[in-house]
Formats: sequence, C-alpha cells, structure tokens
Amino acid sequence: MEQFYNKNYKKLMFIPIIIFSLSILVILNNYNQTGDIVNKDVSLKGGLSIEIYTEKEIISLDSVKKSLENEFPKGNFLVRKTAELSETSQNGLVIESSDIKEQEIKPFLERNLDLELKDDENYFVRETSSSLGQSFYRQMLITIIIAFLFMAVTVFIIYRKFIPSIAIIMAPILNMVNTIAVINLLGFVVSEATIAALLLMIGYSVDTDILLTTKVLKKHEGTVFHRMKESFKTGITMTFATITALILATLVSKSLVLKEMFIVLIIGLLFDVISTYLMNTALLKIYLKNEN
Repeated sequence: MEQFYNKNYKKLMFIPIIIFSLSILVILNNYNQTGDIVNKDVSLKGGLSIEIYTEKEIISLDSVKKSLENEFPKGNFLVRKTAELSETSQNGLVIESSDIKEQEIKPFLERNLDLELKDDENYFVRETSSSLGQSFYRQMLITIIIAFLFMAVTVFIIYRKFIPSIAIIMAPILNMVNTIAVINLLGFVVSEATIAALLLMIGYSVDTDILLTTKVLKKHEGTVFHRMKESFKTGITMTFATITALILATLVSKSLVLKEMFIVLIIGLLFDVISTYLMNTALLKIYLKNEN
C-alpha cells in the first residue's frame, strides 16, 4: 500500500479536484436557472409558510400541490408533511410559497381540504417579507465568511507554514461547495437549518485536517506514510462514528429541521474523507518532499 501511495499520490489528488470542478458546474447551472446558487425557502427569500393540522386523512401531497398550482398558476409552491406528532393522531401539512397572499389561499384550502381553519388552533401562518428574508440570508453568508476568516487566522497562527495551512483551509471550502452542489441535485430547499449545518461542518472538516497535519509535521516516528496511516485510522474512526450517530438520529428524529441538518452534515463528512485523505495528504507529502 505504501508503494502504491508513494507512486500515485499526485494522481489521487485529482479525484477531489475533479469532484470540486463538477460541483462548481452544478452550482453555476443552478445560478443560471434560478438566479441564485441555492434554492432558498421562504425564511430566506420571503413569503408564506402555512402549517395545517387535522385528524382527517389528508389527500396526497402531490394532489394538494397540483390543485394549488391549478388555482394559482403564478404561484411557486412547496408542499410537505410536518414531523409526526407522537402524542396525537393529527396529520400535519406545510405549504410554502413566495408568490401568494394569505387571504387568497386560506379560503381555497378550506374548500379543497374540507376543513375549518382556525388561527392558532389548527392553522398557523408565518409571513416573511422579501427584504427581511434577503437581509437574513446576507447575514448568514457574512457569518460563514467570518467563520472562515477566524478559522484561517487560527490555523496560520498555529502552523506558521503556508502550504500546510492552506491545505487545512481548502478542505472545508471543498466540502462546503461539494455539499451545496449535492443539495441542489437532490432538490433540497435551503433554510436556516441548512446554513447552521454548513457552519457546523466547518468545525468537523478542520478537525480531521488538524489531526492529520499535526501528526505528519509534529511527530517524527516512522515514515511520512506511517504517520499518515495512523492519522487516517483515528480520523476515519471519528468521522464514521459521527456519521453513524447522525444516520441513527435522522431515522429517529421527528423534527424536519433536525433531519435536514443531519443529512447536510452526513454529506459534508463523506466529502471530508475525500478532501482530507486524497488531497491534503498529497499536499503535505509534496511540501515535505520540497522541504527536504
């Protein structure tokens, strides 16, 4: 294995680079189609979010969405179920749209679902103005940028070496871009929970890279490959233990917000394995070879 890696580590480095390039193309395609790099929910672009609860059996989500689109052709609707309620037998439905008014949609829903909708009983509405949603979205992006800057400064202070520090900083960037691309491909709608998960992912990504870099640069026992291998054993155990916990949490959780966060983190951690052990190991090996 050591001979294979020493011979092919530069070639292996192209795998995360190719994935990153494809992710950029996916994001650019989404931007060309929608005018944004991600598909945002109403909390980030403004609009209505309506929750309806009933003990009746609700017709299929597709039927609800089609009837809404037929009644309001200009509307752009997202229809989904709420989390299961463990203490009641109620069914929950969430309808989101940025192109309709609440006074227009409520009478239609009462007729279509054959329900009497009462505010704060079985009918809950949250309306976000487009300016507020956009402002919140910008603040979220600024938060991510600030997190990256603080992370970068901390890494440079600790290692004081350009290439190892850049390698650590590049990993969360690759992981975030790749994760956003997968989210777009899966048709996910980005909410506050998604952005919170992306922020958490920065910490997870840097963790394994710091472990790798410290093991390779600070320790001197054995060959470089041996130190990388020891770091890989520890890092992969940490990563897959976290992924296993997140998968179980996704299956057990009844909260849509938590499920969304867990799925984003799982995707990001899988990409982190590729960026850390195919790209960063190669960069460290090139750095040490040039140093010697």
